Amino acid sequence: MGIKVYKPITNGRRDMTTLTNSEITKSTPEKSLTVSVKKTGGRNNQGVITCRHIGGGAKRKYRLIDFKRNKDNIEGRVASIEYDPNRSANIALINYVDGEKRYILAPQNLNVGDKVVSGESTDVQIGNAMCLKNIPEGTFIHNIELTPGKGGQLVRAAGTSAQILGKEGKYVIVRLTSKEVRKFLGECRATVGVVGNEDYELVNYGKAGRNRWKGIRPTVRGAVMNPNDHPHGGGEGKNPVGHDAPRTPWGKRALGVKTRNSKKASSKLIMKSRNSK
Repeated sequence: MGIKVYKPITNGRRDMTTLTNSEITKSTPEKSLTVSVKKTGGRNNQGVITCRHIGGGAKRKYRLIDFKRNKDNIEGRVASIEYDPNRSANIALINYVDGEKRYILAPQNLNVGDKVVSGESTDVQIGNAMCLKNIPEGTFIHNIELTPGKGGQLVRAAGTSAQILGKEGKYVIVRLTSKEVRKFLGECRATVGVVGNEDYELVNYGKAGRNRWKGIRPTVRGAVMNPNDHPHGGGEGKNPVGHDAPRTPWGKRALGVKTRNSKKASSKLIMKSRNSK
């Protein structure tokens, strides 16, 4: 996809950019693969805000995505590439030869009419899904499972990919987008290719309203609040933070403090941390 730049005929248009959507081939979703989404405004069942900065936004339908890719050894054809308002990546509608339809994440260079198939071991082609142990070293992959059969959880955002580095017993060594090097069970599945819509990160919204359309409300700095609302609040005029470190609204340290549990079981699978120099 390309980036469309606007002339600054208004303040909102100045520096605004959008995607050209040249890869999109269908504007309406497959009705059988959509469900309604109820907006929460960031509130729980008691009406209390538990997640700030959420509210409003355009109405959406959720597209049911096949992250498990467990329809084995049945060939499917790409019927369309579609926009998904619930994620940064585009999605592809797959029509299988037995009549079933499913959505998958659309990788780069996957076009309408292409064939895809999943299974424990298939051809290493873009859009095919298989076990990590059967993917050659150096291959770029996405939609990686952490637990066999649970469905892909990692590397699903637009333009992201991971790479197979090697194999060690029942494990496969993978370098993730964050540069973390990690072991995965060879039985975990992944999809071959790089997630498409790589220009997504280059978009400049240009005005606050585009965030409101997405359901994102304004973020107020703690320094301009009252002391009972935020640890940074209070005082006459502008004041420094005044603590040994910046704090969250609930008093926990923020910015640069490690929060990962050192006793987490999966830590032994991480060969190189994303934070290591």
